[in-house]
Amino acid sequence: MFKQPRVIAIASGKGGVGKTNISANLAYALAKKGQKVLLLDADLNLANVDILLGLTPKYNLHHVFLGQKRLQDILVDGPGGFQLLPASSGVMEMAELTEDQKLYFLSEISELGHDIDIMIIDTAAGINKNVIYFTLASQEKIIVLTPEPTSLTDAYALIKVLSSRHDVRRFRILVNNAHSEKEALAVYRQLTLVADRFLDSLSLDYLGYLPFDQKLSQAVRAQRLVVDLSPTAEISGKFLQLAEQIISEEGQQHNDGNIKFFWKGLFNL
Repeated sequence: MFKQPRVIAIASGKGGVGKTNISANLAYALAKKGQKVLLLDADLNLANVDILLGLTPKYNLHHVFLGQKRLQDILVDGPGGFQLLPASSGVMEMAELTEDQKLYFLSEISELGHDIDIMIIDTAAGINKNVIYFTLASQEKIIVLTPEPTSLTDAYALIKVLSSRHDVRRFRILVNNAHSEKEALAVYRQLTLVADRFLDSLSLDYLGYLPFDQKLSQAVRAQRLVVDLSPTAEISGKFLQLAEQIISEEGQQHNDGNIKFFWKGLFNL
């Protein structure tokens, strides 16, 4: 029987909030807890997950869209047991997928879904068409922001586009680089106040926070994941807790009615 994987988009609105680090460390933590995880680097023309992991893939999604490779040909084993679909860097034509490329990707990704529990999509920053496409194609949408005012503004902009133009009603909010849960909750409340004032009928669920931790910077310089390099660090514990929370919610996802799942083969974005 075909099992539909959970598809989780990690999006931000703004670059530099740690979205890729979160995606990769979460993939690692989930895999270490027995989940079969696929991480998609969906920043198609400025990819950096492979660099973060110290990997040098021979092929990437650009080769797939050129028709030179299939998705299963470009899969790379990541640390901890998850698999990575690497993207390209510096290829301008990947900045915005054509309608035919989106259809082709849907057909290709469907063949990988049979042996996956969770697929994590590390989207690009901003609100371009690729970001919207991959976020809408996900069952769950995690919006990452930091205590910086610009991060909150850009996260709100992304939520506004997804809700007002595409009728997405539910988002999960993850605050990164907070010095305490008190600070993280203050950031979350700021976002909810603005959303409640200007947007209708939204559910912004507080997923938690990740602390500011120098261990993370050390891991980035070493091209390692902090959960792997420093498993006893506070931030590593938070990633593992987040993974446990996500696993415990299996079967309880609140999918909104406008979602276009990869595995249903729908295409009307």
